[in-house]
Amino acid sequence: MDLERFRALYKYNRWANGRILEVTTNLTAEQFTKNLGSSYPSIHDPLVHILSAEWVWLKRWKGVSPKEMLEPKDFPTIAQVKDRWSEVERERGEFINLLTEDSLDKVIGYMNTKGGSWKYPLWQMLQHLVNHSTHHRGQVVTMLRQLRISPPATDFLVYYDVHSGHPEDEAF
Repeated sequence: MDLERFRALYKYNRWANGRILEVTTNLTAEQFTKNLGSSYPSIHDPLVHILSAEWVWLKRWKGVSPKEMLEPKDFPTIAQVKDRWSEVERERGEFINLLTEDSLDKVIGYMNTKGGSWKYPLWQMLQHLVNHSTHHRGQVVTMLRQLRISPPATDFLVYYDVHSGHPEDEAF
């Protein structure tokens, strides 16, 4: 995969995260933290998990191995989640913009939060992160439906349709 495709993939990831955050902004505090009996107790938890993973991977790419994930209790409101997410998005955008084709093949070693050592080419890590975020956004979508809230479409092709001027309701 070439660099421009990764940049496009990360523009998509930012867009999809933004659509989910936009809908969750309208939740009440009770809806945001309600235990829905899913893989994560509430909408709050997978959102902080996505945020945390995106932060952890960015730090790893930059040579730092955080020892812990971000704690949901440190981000009790959607506003706090969104504020931190904006910081991570900004920093990651700067990182992505500085990448070169050669840097995609660079093998990066890190220590995971359990103390294990791992290493992968950067391109694999970049791909993994978007896949991971997509998976957990899907969990949030399910939770929104449990609350009878219509979730936004976050499909990759919908992103391209919307950005090429096609009406979203005509996608697919």
